[in-house]
Amino acid sequence: MDYTAPFWLPSGHLQTIYPATCISKPAVPFRRERWDTPDGDFIDVDFVDGRPGRPFVVLFHGLEGSSDSHYARALMADVAARGWSGAVPHFRGCSGEANRAPRFYHSGDAAEIDWIVRRLHKRSDGGKFYATGVSLGGNALLRWLGESQHQADFVDAACSVSAPLDLAQGGISLSSGFNLVYTRMFLQTLKPKCIAKLKQFPGLFDLDALHAARDLYAFDNVVTAPLHGYRNTDDYWDRASAKHVLNDITVPTLVLNAQNDPFLPGRHLPRQAAPTVVLDYPRQGGHVGFAVGALPGRISWLPQRLIHFLEGATNDAEMCEAVAHP
Repeated sequence: MDYTAPFWLPSGHLQTIYPATCISKPAVPFRRERWDTPDGDFIDVDFVDGRPGRPFVVLFHGLEGSSDSHYARALMADVAARGWSGAVPHFRGCSGEANRAPRFYHSGDAAEIDWIVRRLHKRSDGGKFYATGVSLGGNALLRWLGESQHQADFVDAACSVSAPLDLAQGGISLSSGFNLVYTRMFLQTLKPKCIAKLKQFPGLFDLDALHAARDLYAFDNVVTAPLHGYRNTDDYWDRASAKHVLNDITVPTLVLNAQNDPFLPGRHLPRQAAPTVVLDYPRQGGHVGFAVGALPGRISWLPQRLIHFLEGATNDAEMCEAVAHP
């Protein structure tokens, strides 16, 4: 399924911003559950309840995203229309309520992905089980797939969308020019969460350094890296980047990144991966954009692309299994 942006969205920035802010999002009949985590915290998971035995799709959202993000609503509306089941787990602090523990979430959080996916898989009722992730959630999902290798084979197929596969290059891109608009948007919600966290845990990090942070490099140096076991931003951005594990993934996986994504320009996209991984780099699409149609546009192409891959990967795997074991 090739993608071409509408003529009225001529740039990567417009292809990013317009779908997220101007196209209406479909209604989704979510049902929320709160799960206690092994370390005494909680996460909130929003479910779409489908018919027994039908496929189950989990979606991991992006930085400061949620089940209300345009891409989450679009995919889960399609899931619901098919009678499938789905879930959008919220990373800690992203469901509208502060989490209890000192930690938040991060791009390399494979252990958190592992715990969530395994618990959801037990709920899949015998149907196909698919995992998807967007932006930060896509990178974390890819990290888990690569680190787990065959231990992740209970996932029938997976997709990542607009993942920051090279966090360092993505961080550099978001630190200058118009891209600072995106950085400021993230910091407008991240900083208040951190200030509130300091009331729970005084001295957790340097408040003055937090206030002074003007880009994600500085923010990650003060908050994300030390809270999650990294030495500093450079260590975090290197060790958490999904580009390092693309050759280790054994689950059929789609890696979808537009070459004009402002968050990670196409020249930094990895060109090699395991045979199980499809690298799909359309020239257009922006960051989790992929709008189609005449004004005001639709956000239907992306869920269709993901489901097309998930179903196709499953069918291919079943055909290979049948040939190998007639």
